[in-house]
Amino acid sequence: MDRLERLSALARERRALLAVARSEGLTAEEALECVQDALVTYLARDEEGEHPLATVKTIVRNAARNHRRLHRRALPHHPFDDEGTASVELDAELLLAHAEDVVRLRMCVSSLCGVQRAVITLRLLEERSGEDVADALGLTRGHVDVLVHRAKAALRVCMTHHE
Repeated sequence: MDRLERLSALARERRALLAVARSEGLTAEEALECVQDALVTYLARDEEGEHPLATVKTIVRNAARNHRRLHRRALPHHPFDDEGTASVELDAELLLAHAEDVVRLRMCVSSLCGVQRAVITLRLLEERSGEDVADALGLTRGHVDVLVHRAKAALRVCMTHHE
């Protein structure tokens, strides 16, 4: 199995990996970061073990414990209830979905042509005014508006195509 296939298989197990990090007392944001770091660590090792999910779970657990120790936080003790567990998983799932959307959007922005990418970066990501963008790129304000409109349409198509 090549690296991309291994990563895809592990990414499909994100709920289990997030649950491991959350069980170690991390917030949803910290858990997501911990899982991403663990996946990078696993892929950097470039070894094919028999149980990649178990290996990554171990890396996540150790990273979560190290994070908790670094911030001098004890493992919280909560009584077990299905409702609380479901909301924790939902928070982590929402964060993961948002992170996936951000990555997909960055990929779509990078696929735009040079001038559209520059306009989108300045106008929408850096939130600069239309006049400011036009001055910076040596374009008219109307041309900037047209480029933004076309780029948004292209991004919409790209985002729905890569879902």
